[in-house]
Amino acid sequence: MKVLVTGATGFIGACLARHAVEQGSDVHIFTRRESNKWRLADILNRLTDHEVDLRNRSSVEQAIKDIRPRIIYHLAAHGSVAAKDDVSALFESNFIGTINLLRSCEKVGFDCFVNTGSSFEYGLKSGPMEESDLLGPLGDYGVSKAATTLYCRSEAIGKDIPIVTLRLFTAFGPWDDQRRLIPYVIKSFLRGEQPELSNPQSVRDFIFVDDILAAYSAVVKKPLRGEIFNIGSGTHRPIGEVVAVLQDIVGTELVPLWGARVPQRAEPTTCISSIKKSETQLGWRPSTTLRNGLVRTVEWMRYNLDRYP
Repeated sequence: MKVLVTGATGFIGACLARHAVEQGSDVHIFTRRESNKWRLADILNRLTDHEVDLRNRSSVEQAIKDIRPRIIYHLAAHGSVAAKDDVSALFESNFIGTINLLRSCEKVGFDCFVNTGSSFEYGLKSGPMEESDLLGPLGDYGVSKAATTLYCRSEAIGKDIPIVTLRLFTAFGPWDDQRRLIPYVIKSFLRGEQPELSNPQSVRDFIFVDDILAAYSAVVKKPLRGEIFNIGSGTHRPIGEVVAVLQDIVGTELVPLWGARVPQRAEPTTCISSIKKSETQLGWRPSTTLRNGLVRTVEWMRYNLDRYP
């Protein structure tokens, strides 16, 4: 089975590419010249790397024509880390890039195209977020992801083709970006440093990366048309509680410096995914508890700390 993964040098994309390689798929990835491939360094000889910028329509078309992938996992995104604030580049990569990729794939045909959405598409909600909710994204990243999801849904329904969107909530696990909360805190504790954090009352719906990979596997077995699925834990946790669990797992008496950082985005008081639709239509639900996921992440980082400068 030919599989294409975009965004394969990112956290989840790399984990998905590694998983597909382990499953014996013929894995192809799109990377740009400046891409940092550290997450894939040990398996680059087991996949096919194509230097393609999704913003370049002709380049995308030629690559897709050459590869003819049957499964497309689309995870390439710009701006998921808040520090990235180039609005033009963000929309060109996230929205126009998706148009270029999907139109190219439509020309050769495919079995399933999985678009990767984000909980940021919902904006601030007072209760569990359902796929049928009115979207109210705050910030350019959320707006671009919402537009991309709506475009994919329109193409799927209008042309009756198998395109599905997985809206991911706060992922964590091995290979995560060191600028994100959990790896940053773990890295700090393991090096005997106090992490500088914002507000312990901020909440997130944390979901372990292996459960996300299981969702991707489930959705390609049921290539629906235009459906959107939340992929989260179905509960939220204050980050202060998560940090306390990490203190216990690492075994440190260090305490965070709360209030040392200013939040870069509006912080929700509620962030809960409704996963009923994923359970009933995909037969998927997370199997990893927050603590077990954190234990596995800490142990992985203990042996891979040198990967995080």
